[in-house]
Amino acid sequence: MFVTVFLLLVALCAHKGNGLEKEAGRGPGHVSVIIVGGTGDLAKKYLWQGFFQLYLHHAGAGNTFSFYGGGLSPAEKATPVLFEILKTVSCSKDVSQERCALLKEQFLRLSQYRQLKTLEDYQELAKQMEEQLQQEEMVEAGRLFYLSVPAFAYADIAEKINSSCRPTSGAWLRVVLEKPFGHDYRSAQVLSTQLRNSLKEEEMYRIDHYLGKQVVSKILPFRKENQRFLEPIWNRHHIERIEIVLKETLDVKGRIPFYDQYGVIRDVLQNHLTEVMMLLTMKLPQNLSSSDEVLQNKLEMLNSLLPLGKNQAVVGQYQAYKEEVQKELNQTKDRVSHTPTFAAVVAHIHEAQYEGVPILLISGKMLDERVGYARVLFKNDVFCLQNHNNVHCKPKQIVFYFGHGSLGYPAVLVSKNLFRPAGTDAHWKEVTEHKDAAVLGLPVSEYNVQVPAEDKEAYAELISHIFAGQKNSFVSTEILLASWALWTPLLNSLSGIFPRIYPGGSDNGDMLDVHLKGKEIKYNSEVVIISPDEMGGTSPSSYQVMKGKFRSAEMVSAWTEDLIERLAADMQDAAEAAVHQGGVFHLALSGGATPLALFHRLALYHFSFPWRETHVWMVDERCVPPTEQDSNFHNLHEHLLQHIKIPYHNIHPMPVQLNQRLCVEEDGGALLYEEELKKLVNDSSLHFILLGVGYDGHTASLFPGGKLDPLGKSLVALTESPTKPHQRMTLTLSAINRAHRVAVLVMGKGKHELVTQLSRTTENLNRVHVAELERTQNGLWSHPSKKTALDLSADALLMDLEFCNTKRLQ
Repeated sequence: MFVTVFLLLVALCAHKGNGLEKEAGRGPGHVSVIIVGGTGDLAKKYLWQGFFQLYLHHAGAGNTFSFYGGGLSPAEKATPVLFEILKTVSCSKDVSQERCALLKEQFLRLSQYRQLKTLEDYQELAKQMEEQLQQEEMVEAGRLFYLSVPAFAYADIAEKINSSCRPTSGAWLRVVLEKPFGHDYRSAQVLSTQLRNSLKEEEMYRIDHYLGKQVVSKILPFRKENQRFLEPIWNRHHIERIEIVLKETLDVKGRIPFYDQYGVIRDVLQNHLTEVMMLLTMKLPQNLSSSDEVLQNKLEMLNSLLPLGKNQAVVGQYQAYKEEVQKELNQTKDRVSHTPTFAAVVAHIHEAQYEGVPILLISGKMLDERVGYARVLFKNDVFCLQNHNNVHCKPKQIVFYFGHGSLGYPAVLVSKNLFRPAGTDAHWKEVTEHKDAAVLGLPVSEYNVQVPAEDKEAYAELISHIFAGQKNSFVSTEILLASWALWTPLLNSLSGIFPRIYPGGSDNGDMLDVHLKGKEIKYNSEVVIISPDEMGGTSPSSYQVMKGKFRSAEMVSAWTEDLIERLAADMQDAAEAAVHQGGVFHLALSGGATPLALFHRLALYHFSFPWRETHVWMVDERCVPPTEQDSNFHNLHEHLLQHIKIPYHNIHPMPVQLNQRLCVEEDGGALLYEEELKKLVNDSSLHFILLGVGYDGHTASLFPGGKLDPLGKSLVALTESPTKPHQRMTLTLSAINRAHRVAVLVMGKGKHELVTQLSRTTENLNRVHVAELERTQNGLWSHPSKKTALDLSADALLMDLEFCNTKRLQ
């Protein structure tokens, strides 16, 4: 039987206007905590410690608890991993060793792992929770689901929770969501709509861990406590500027697949720094405990910001980033990324109170120090002719210091020539003895300094707020969409701008210093000239798009990111049109490394892609087991299928392994795949086929060297390829030529001659997508002077792939 430890009652404040949810006043009872992704990195580093802190604070306070770590792995595999994590939780210094040991033992007995993969898994979890309540005659207070999983899984999990795990008898349900909450306004809107289909707004807690930092959560109380000092000066007549800065010394190694899709603006500015900006500039609420008032005032502030465009931002990228991208994304040396690792943005509020006051939001990787702060710098109209050390001539500023840096700890600092802050409460204390350090131009001794009485971890703080039902420290749907509405136009305007390259660390010097002029921001120093080697052989400004055609159709030639973005958009347009017309979309994808960037793009950006109505087929497959790294299906599954919400019966791998052997003609694998294709696809005409071209020149495992004639009208065949493994299964030319749309994706160094041959043909094809990064020093395309073997294989491709039905293709 599952062991439960009973605790004594703790009263939760529930007076009017305190911002707690109605169900928080329900009183003590049993609380089930489920961390989905319970053995992941975030859970290991922060979440289990945070929930143990919650248990510590409420042990002996009336509630009982059950803790579940959920994940996709089977229980027998993940249970030992979970308990190794749980053994690392620790108590605060004020808890005795004996009591800590007892509570840790109880916490471990209250915790277990459950596989949470299918709807049936969630139903079994709900059944276990209900049985425990009945057997132990407990009253249920609520259920808390923490989704420590990628955002693409939110909607599916929320649907399972809604259909099978909702508590009964009036107990509350709270579901915690980790950022990112979308990639831009559209994706955030789609995700929000999907979640609203399963969860109520009051049940969702979008977590931004910066709102759990003690100094950040102190901003509004500080403004309230010192209102009589601040009200006369918190305006454009006295404020010089506001700076919100987060500097980091680390690179992004190990995070490239995520980071290269998001960049510093999405990763930090759109969420963390925007939240701090709102707290500093929003109208001060009458009641700080009122979630509704706090969130409404934040929304009003966001809506009053002037639009952001490319003149309001500068971006940079540390020099080693290019090599890290090539290595982690398995790209060639020609791969060039526009993703910024540094950004400085200037914002302005369209209100009389702040008219003309610049708000700087700055963040970057590989900078000179790790530090975060928000500074309100005030104008100083005193000029000291001789005694420049006079206190009246020094900067007047308030600094909300998040931590690290020269000071090393979180603090609120007010320069002594401004005012002495009001007295602190039990959670904060004044520091009068200072170490030898300086903060933003002033020795610490020149400030009045307040610090937290006890250091508290951000996640632990936010978990306590979730348990209490306090919503002020979380991101509402309205604020999320308003924030993306602000940042999306800026991101779009920067998409074609290459960031300034900086070396990293102290070597950056003044390269990233910025200059404000009116409402615009620019780098203070002259443009840095980057060598062709650093830019992959050329710069975007000198890059010229090839004006080629492929069989009278448009040839798209661009930088890899732009090309993949356009191809993914075309694919989604085709999918939506097919679903609108016939309710289903049949998509065939090639293997190899070429489409991996496309798979990442579809999984991370295209949240509204109609995957439920999509059937995914294979263009070709190597004769290897589908679990091996060389399998095309393995790559497709790893990089796309497991990250999207697609019914498993809509996925059609090629049957290369039958009867415990590979690609034996007598087993009839090709015929089985052809029969499945004919059964499910109208007229065997796939809606969209994506072809790739290998470095050996082969396409769809058909040529060069393929025996094409004997295939006749068959749709699927076993073929030979020039590289190991020699045998493959592939769609035939007959199947490819039946398709409504075909795209040929050519990427990577060494394929330029093939691209040139493609551009010289005049016959018809719907659209060809080509990324070719092998250029001459001046950035123009290099044209071959004579035919090569690759040219001949390209000719074979052009002659044999007769996409002649122009009406159907268009």
